Amino acid sequence: MRLHVADHPLVAHKLTVLRDAATPSATFRLLVDELVTLLAYEATRDVRTREVEITTPVAVTTGTKLAQPRPLVVPILRAGLGMLDGMTRLLPSAEVGFLGMQRDEETLEAITYANRLPEDLSGRQCFLLDPMLATGGTLVAAIDYLLQRGAHDVTAVCLLAAPEGLRVVEEFVGDRADVQVVVAAVDERLDERAYIVPGLGDAGDRLYGVV
Repeated sequence: MRLHVADHPLVAHKLTVLRDAATPSATFRLLVDELVTLLAYEATRDVRTREVEITTPVAVTTGTKLAQPRPLVVPILRAGLGMLDGMTRLLPSAEVGFLGMQRDEETLEAITYANRLPEDLSGRQCFLLDPMLATGGTLVAAIDYLLQRGAHDVTAVCLLAAPEGLRVVEEFVGDRADVQVVVAAVDERLDERAYIVPGLGDAGDRLYGVV
C-alpha cells in the first residue's frame, strides 16, 4: 500500500476550518468540495494516459489524453457524496458508481446496503471517496469489493485518517503497489467510540445534518 499525505498550505488551511465546530454546514460543504479538488490533483498523478496527434492553430503536435477504459469514481454513501463534485471537477470524463456502506456502531463492522457498480471492473482505475478513514473496516470492504471485480488499481481519497485505520488497510493490502491512500492529514488516534481525534466529528452529519 502506498500512502500520500498532501503537504500544502491551502490543504492545511481548509482542513483547519473544517475541523472548527463553529463552521456551518454550508461552509463545510463548500470547503470539502475545494479540498477534494486539491486532493484529486495528487490522487490522479498516475492516471493512465495515451498519446494523441492534434492540430493546433499553428502546427501538428502530440498531446496527452486519458486512456480507455475511463476511470471510475466511487463515493461511499452517504458522506462520500459530498466529495463527488470536487473529484469529478478534475476528472469530468470519469464514470461514477456508488457503494452504500455503513459502520455497525456496536461491532464496528462495515455493512453494505447498496451497490451501483459494473460487475466487471477488469483493467479499471478506481477512486474511492470516503471522508474519514477511522477503523479501516469500511475502506477494506470497499477495496476488496473492487479488487474482486478486477479493478486494476484503487486509490482511496480521504480527508482524514487515523493510524489505527491505516494499519488495518495496510495489513489487508500488504505490499500491493496498486492500492494507494491519499489524505489531507493523519491524526493522532481513535477515541473509545472509534472517532478520529482531533478529527472533525461525523462528516456525514456535518455535510447533511443529523438524520
